[in-house]
Amino acid sequence: MDGYGMRLLSWNVNGLRAVLKKGFADFVNESNPDVLCLQEIKAMEDQVDFEWPEAYSVYWNSAERKGYSGTLVASKVKPIRVWTGIGNPEGDAEGRVQTLEFEAFYLVNVYTPNSKSGLERLHYRTTSWDVDFRRHCAALAKTKSVVFCGDLNVAHEEIDLANPKTNRMNAGFTDEERAAFGEHLREGFIDSYRALYPEVRDAYSWWSYRMGARARNVGWRIDYFCLSKSMQDVLSDAFILQGVMGSDHCPVGVELAL
Repeated sequence: MDGYGMRLLSWNVNGLRAVLKKGFADFVNESNPDVLCLQEIKAMEDQVDFEWPEAYSVYWNSAERKGYSGTLVASKVKPIRVWTGIGNPEGDAEGRVQTLEFEAFYLVNVYTPNSKSGLERLHYRTTSWDVDFRRHCAALAKTKSVVFCGDLNVAHEEIDLANPKTNRMNAGFTDEERAAFGEHLREGFIDSYRALYPEVRDAYSWWSYRMGARARNVGWRIDYFCLSKSMQDVLSDAFILQGVMGSDHCPVGVELAL
């Protein structure tokens, strides 16, 4: 991939079968990513009737439980190898992580568990899942640069959500979740969007379906591309495609000049 520019996109589609009815094929054709990472596909491969463009190789990691969670990667660039899971039995059964090895870097597609409205899953998420995920990415980074992307289910800083004061200690903005994301960065990764646009406000990737939140842009930035610090020089752009509809999330992406 010497001298090759790569456009990578990530999108929590909140149900692949649902988003197929909302212009997904047009989105793929028009955005034309080199790699597309999806989260919360909520489907098995044999449940989805969609003809991917011929250029893509498609890799599935569906949850064992039907209609729940799951991840998918479609790539024009043939990976050296692909595998699933991080050695966390509960999360791995939910199809939450895929790792692809490319020539220049590892790509990790992740759908981080939601702590839930009553925070009943907060302890598992921050003391088990986040620890295992960080260990996985750090181990990869010992041999090659790493890009991890997806729905991380956390707004890291107050600038990353519209109403930080009223949401403090709600799922996605607890001190524990924010600290865990900070530990990911301290492990040697950068938040690509904030690396390029540290002061930009109103840059959200998820909106509640309630109260017309999306129309008013009362949202959260919980979808990320994080890169090994060694890749900062090849980070050409990071962006949020807020105009793409079809899910309660919108796609996010990066362009890399490899």
